[in-house]
Amino acid sequence: MDQLDPVIHAPARLRIMTTLDESLADDDSMTFPRLRELLDMTAGNLTTHLAKLEAAGYVGIEKAFEGRKPVTRISLTLEGRAAFRTYRTTLLDLIGGTSS
Repeated sequence: MDQLDPVIHAPARLRIMTTLDESLADDDSMTFPRLRELLDMTAGNLTTHLAKLEAAGYVGIEKAFEGRKPVTRISLTLEGRAAFRTYRTTLLDLIGGTSS
């Protein structure tokens, strides 16, 4: 039996990965405030979980300036999308559902 990916399995990180997978096309990104708003998480909590996902290579975090304003953009890497889909398939197999 396959194991669930422990990086994704934490509830907050699962919510982040689900939101990014459903919201973003490949090579797309969203701002940190938008992701925080969608997840209703504190900035500190979201930052902590994004750092773990980034360390695993599942998300990309890009910091830049738009004019004089700092902007942080979050993207789902190809590795992250593949890991999330594997996680989802494994979870559905465990509970007897079907993946689509």
